[in-house]
Amino acid sequence: MKMNVQASLLMFCLGVLAACNPFDPKPEPAAIANATYASGDYKIGPEDVLEIIVWRNQDLSKTITVRPDGKISLPLIGDVQAVGLTPDQLTKEIVNRLKEYKENPNVSVVVQQVNSYGVFVLGEVAHPGKYQLKSFTSVLQAVSLAGGFTPYAAKSKMFLLRKLPDKDGEVRIPIDYDEIVSGEDSTHNAILVPGDTLVVP
Repeated sequence: MKMNVQASLLMFCLGVLAACNPFDPKPEPAAIANATYASGDYKIGPEDVLEIIVWRNQDLSKTITVRPDGKISLPLIGDVQAVGLTPDQLTKEIVNRLKEYKENPNVSVVVQQVNSYGVFVLGEVAHPGKYQLKSFTSVLQAVSLAGGFTPYAAKSKMFLLRKLPDKDGEVRIPIDYDEIVSGEDSTHNAILVPGDTLVVP
């Protein structure tokens, strides 16, 4: 698992460098678009509902909704940052904070409801708009949810707009439908992340 996370971080850094390189007009989609969930871990987002279970302590166990500021509030330890963490990472953070009050706390975090996985599909699709997703969704799946392409869609000129983590601004990631369906480069069929905007010119 540790190696997967390290590989994911390396892929993301390489992707961002490629996106910022003025000599490379076409950033590599595989390095940018697929890096966020390369480890297969879901990142908690605002309005997700979490079940926090502290073994043998019902007063500390809570079902709680992540606030818009990205935090949750728990007895004893107060506010804890949740957005951007995996359930395992949040579990470790809560355990570390509880160690000030309990010896060897046993904690588990379960995502009961995914409410933060929202993406936009805009442009030449039948039903452009925002879509709330409940599971990992690829570019082609998102187009299908939006009713498919219109006759005027420039399928080879699609692109993703994605906000860069912990930074201002966003990166534009080219997506070529023809390369996806031909099997030449399936990495263009990227997994969408919360807040993505898929544009079909």
